[in-house]
Amino acid sequence: MTATAAAPAAPTARPAHRDPQVLTWLGAHTASTLGNSVYYLALSWTAVSNGTPAQAGLVMAVSAVPRALLMLGGGVVADRLGPRRVVIASDTVRCLVVLGLAGTLVLASPGLWALAAVALVFGVVDALFLPAVGALPPRITERDQLARVQGMRGLSSRLGPVLGGPLGGLAVALGGPAAAFGAAGLLFALSLPLLYALRLRPLPEKHEARTGTALRDLADGLRYLRGHRVLGPLMIVVLLSDLGFAGPFNVGLAVLAEQRGWGASGIGWILAGFGTGAGAASLLLTVRGRVPHAGAVSGWTMTAGAVAIAALAATSRLPVAVAVALAVGLLAGLSGALCNALVQTECDPAYLGRVSAVAALCSLGIAPLGFPLTGAAIELWGVGPVYAVSAAVCALAGVHSLVVPAVRRAELPR
Repeated sequence: MTATAAAPAAPTARPAHRDPQVLTWLGAHTASTLGNSVYYLALSWTAVSNGTPAQAGLVMAVSAVPRALLMLGGGVVADRLGPRRVVIASDTVRCLVVLGLAGTLVLASPGLWALAAVALVFGVVDALFLPAVGALPPRITERDQLARVQGMRGLSSRLGPVLGGPLGGLAVALGGPAAAFGAAGLLFALSLPLLYALRLRPLPEKHEARTGTALRDLADGLRYLRGHRVLGPLMIVVLLSDLGFAGPFNVGLAVLAEQRGWGASGIGWILAGFGTGAGAASLLLTVRGRVPHAGAVSGWTMTAGAVAIAALAATSRLPVAVAVALAVGLLAGLSGALCNALVQTECDPAYLGRVSAVAALCSLGIAPLGFPLTGAAIELWGVGPVYAVSAAVCALAGVHSLVVPAVRRAELPR
C-alpha cells in the first residue's frame, strides 16, 4: 500500500489591518487626502482674497471640466500603465505644481489667472488619479479583505477634511497662502516614498498585454461593464444615490441653515454629525471585514438613508438636525462602502481602472451638475419639496439595488 500525504493547509491570509502593504498604501492615501484638503482651502482663500466671490467660484469650478471630460480616458490609462504608476505620477505633478505656486506667491502676486491654471492642472490630474486610486486595492490585498480595505479607505477620506481644514487654516494664519500651498506640496511629497514601496500583485498573464488603441480599450471596458450582471446595475445605483445626495448636502444645507437661523456654525455641526456617522460606518466595515448579504444591506440602508434626508428638511432644532445628519452619514456611508466593495470584488482587476472611472464620473462628474438645478428649484418651490424629491431619487437607488436579483444577492467573499 502506498500512503498519500495530505497537502499542507494554505496559510491564513494576513488581515488587511496587519498587512504592511495595505498600511503603506493607507499612509500614502492619507497623506494625499490631507494634501488635497489643504490645497483646496488655500485655493479658495487665495481666490477670495484676490477677486470677487463670483471670480473665486469660477476658479474653484475650473477643475471640474477636465475632470469630467477626461475621467473615462483616465480609466484606460490606469488599466494600461498600472494604477501604481499613475498614482505616483499624479502626486508628483501635484507636488511640483503646488510647490511652484507657493514659491511664486512668495516672490510675487500672480493673480487669479495663475490660480485658475493650477486648478485646471489639478482637474486633469484628478481625471487620471481617481480611477487609478479605485483600481489599487485589489492589487495589494486578497479579495476577502477588500471590504475591510474599503472601510480603512473611508476612514482615511474622512480624516482628510477633519485634519486638513484646521491644518490649512493654521498654515494660512502663520505664513499666508504661500505657507498653506507649501504644506500641501509637502504632504503630496510624503505620499511618494510610500507609493514607491508598494508591490502590486501581478495580473493574470492573459490580461497583461494590450495591443489595441486607447479607444478600443475604452469601448471594451464599457462593453464589459454593460454586460456584467452586477456591475452594470451598480453604476445606476451610484449615479442615482449621488444625484439625490449631492444637492441637499451642498446647496440645500446652506439655505436650510439660513432659514432656520442656525448660521455657519450650524452647517459645521451638521457636517460634523454626518462625518461622524460616515466614519462610524467605515470603522464598522474595517473591524468586521465582511457584512453578510452585502447587496441587500446596501439597498436597505440606502433606502433608510433617503428617509433621513427627507426628515432633515422637516427639522427645526439644530441638535435634532445633527442627530439626523449622523443617521444619514451612518446609513449612506455603510451603503456606499458596501457598494464600492462589491464593485472591487465583482470586477475583473484588468478592467477595474475603467470601471472605477465610470463610477467616479457618476459621482464626481455628473452629480455636481445638479447644483444649479437644486438652487433654482429651492427658489421656486422651497427647501421641503426639493429635499423630498432628492430623497426620492436616493430611495430609487436603494430600490433598484433590491429589485435587481443579481445585486440583491451579491455577496462579499469570505
